[in-house]
This record gives sequence, C-alpha cells and structure tokens, in this order.
Amino acid sequence: MRVFGLFLMSCLSMPAFAQDYTSYFTGDTTDVTVTVQKGTVLMGGASENDNAMRWFLERAGGGDVLVLRTSGEDGYNDYFFEDLGVEINSVETILCNNKDASFNPYVLRRVAEADALWFAGGDQWEYIDYWRDTPMEDAFNVLINEKQITIGGTSAGCAIMGQAYFSAENGTIISNTALHNPYHNLVQLGNDDFLNNPATTNLITDTHYDNPDRRGRQVTFLARLMTEYGTPFYGIGVEEYTAVCIDELNIAHVYGSYPGDDDFAYFLQVNCYSPSGPEVCADGDLLTWDRNDAAIKVIKMAGTNSGSGMVDLNDWKTASGADFTWENWWVENAVLKVTTEATEIDCTTPIEQPDDLNTSLAINIEQDVLHIYTDVLLQQYKIYTFTGQLIQSGDIFNNSIQIKQLVNGTYLLATTDAQQNSNFIEFVK
Repeated sequence: MRVFGLFLMSCLSMPAFAQDYTSYFTGDTTDVTVTVQKGTVLMGGASENDNAMRWFLERAGGGDVLVLRTSGEDGYNDYFFEDLGVEINSVETILCNNKDASFNPYVLRRVAEADALWFAGGDQWEYIDYWRDTPMEDAFNVLINEKQITIGGTSAGCAIMGQAYFSAENGTIISNTALHNPYHNLVQLGNDDFLNNPATTNLITDTHYDNPDRRGRQVTFLARLMTEYGTPFYGIGVEEYTAVCIDELNIAHVYGSYPGDDDFAYFLQVNCYSPSGPEVCADGDLLTWDRNDAAIKVIKMAGTNSGSGMVDLNDWKTASGADFTWENWWVENAVLKVTTEATEIDCTTPIEQPDDLNTSLAINIEQDVLHIYTDVLLQQYKIYTFTGQLIQSGDIFNNSIQIKQLVNGTYLLATTDAQQNSNFIEFVK
C-alpha cells in the first residue's frame, strides 16, 4: 500500500494553470505500469452510482485515472482517490478551457498515460467541438483500441460515447418537439466521426431518462439514423441514478438501487419487420414509426447494487440477473406509445409487415406517370423512399402524378382526399 507525505499530497492537490487548460492533481506523479481491463461506463447523469464507479476504478489496475471536462473543477479527485476505497496511483482532472487544449503536448501526454478515462458532465457540444478532428480524438481512440482501457462518462460525458450521438450543437430538445419534426433544427446528430469504440458500434446513448422523459427523442434519433444510413441502430437510455457498465465480453451490467428505488436502463432495438424503418420520417412531418404497434423492442432492466442485471450486447436478447421486462414502443403521428410486458424479440424469421394499405387504391405506371385508381377524389400526395424519407409531394390532378424524376426503386405513396383521409400504397418504378 502506498503512503504519501503530507507535503507531497498537499502540493499535488493544488491546481496547475495554463492558458489552454487547468490541471487538478491528486496522488503520485510517477507514471506506473499496470494491467488494465477494457470496458465502457454509461452513467445516467445525477449523482454517481458508487458501485459502478468502483467497477470503473478497479479496471484501472491501480494506475492513473484521468478526468476530462470543459467546466467545473476537481470534484472527482477526492471521490475517486479516497472515498470509494479502491487503490489507484493518481487522479488528475484536466479542465479544457478551449479547443487549443486538444493540441497541448502536456494534455496529450496525460491522456496517453491514462489507465482509465472519465468524461464529466457538462456541455456535450463543447466536448465535440473541442475534441473532434484533433489530436485529442486520436489519443482517445488509441486508449480504446490499443491500450484497451475502460472509458466512461455521465450526462454529457455519456452522450458522446456512442458511434452516433446527439451533439446539442443548437441546444437540447425535448421528446415532444423531436417527435413533431424529426428534422427540427435542434435535432443535430453525428455518426462515426468521433469515438471508435467497438462496444458502442451502431449505438446512440441518452441520459437523464426519467427527468425529463427522453424516450421519445431517442426514438426520434433512431428513426433519423435509420432513415439516413439505411441500417438499424441501437439505443441505450439510462435513468439518472443508474449506470450501465459494459465489460470486455460485451455484457452490460446495470447498477442502481432497485428495488429500493426505481432505477432502470433501457436497451432499444429495431424490431424484425420487413420493412422495419419509419413509415414517415421527414422534415416538417410528424414522426410515424408504427410497424404493427411494435416498431421498437425494448429491454427495461432494473439496476441493482451488485450490478446483477445483465444484457448480452452480442445478441441484444439474452437478459438475466434482476427484474426486467420486454416492451414494445411505437410512434403514431408524433405520439410515443408503449406496451409493457411484451414478448421478447425473435429475429429467426423476419416478420413481413402486415398489409394495412388501403385496398381501394390501385396504381399503374405508364411513361413515367403514376395513375391512381380509386372511388374518391384525391387532393394531395407524398412519396417516400423505402426508408421513410420524403422526396416528392404536391397536389394531385386527375388522379395522376408525374414521377419521371424518381430513380428506379421501391416507394411508398401517401394520398389524402377532401375529407383528409389518408391512404397508403407501395409501388415499384
């Protein structure tokens, strides 16, 4: 066990200032060589869960822990170094005062020497703006993929952990606003341009899941990502006093105070329908992602003191160890709906989407003109891609639509009549 002199400890606890950064150091300045374990911690955003933080520190192997932030001070130093009872060599908090810190040799050296890395809460856009496309980003990815340490974060620090992320470049957004327009100016997403962490591939995180309710906005993020990239993404949503710790085997352990407190994490995945993407996900339109009232399958897992609740992220299906339920989530005209105690996901055979298109419509394509046959007078139309992106709209004249600008492919035609009744039919050009 290490014993430190009082003079050494008091000096090293003092902040060191530089123009681009402020450093708060506690512990031994010697860079020790230790054996680390890789992992990822997603913290929900209120006060830290002590047991999850012990899990984080233990994986540093007694080495040096680095905290990065763009606001605040040294609140983690004593907490990590003394309060949790896990022996480590040092804790350093580096406050990045501007983007130039990402090029500072001292800061980059300290990142390279870290045996565990923690992103504090704060402003996630500052994190992205300061660190993306800089030597700091490169240093992070070396830690993750070569040194294979454990990284983690809370609130804004958790929000940047996925391959995809909500950047908050224009500010935050509530669920209701996102659902009413998935392309609202506040819905600013990034993908595959920052952290390269195999544990969070095709994943977007969200925090403070219970205060306020952020389920609707995360579903909107998933809808946007699937529409734009043509592949399903996953989501992990973490309530405020809950943490998800993903180990080297890609098993997620959920920590919290259940059953004393209702602490849960949510694991979201696109259901196995074909097609499975949103029916409507377009700029200015209400999000609709129904898929037979089961567009998203969700594991709601309780967080316990021991982290006994586990979800296998290798298959996103195997769950055990604590109370959990499967839920179905879907969106109808910007309203998120939930069915609790649903059946678990089953992708052994993709489910063909039920034919709920209006059979009173029939179509025929001749010389790039879509002719619609129906008993009612149609007034307006919208044409969506197979993944739900609006690409053409307008008024209908003589129940015919010019489609010469469409490339060959599968589309969804939505029409409305004088009574604003909606009709849908797929067609292939």
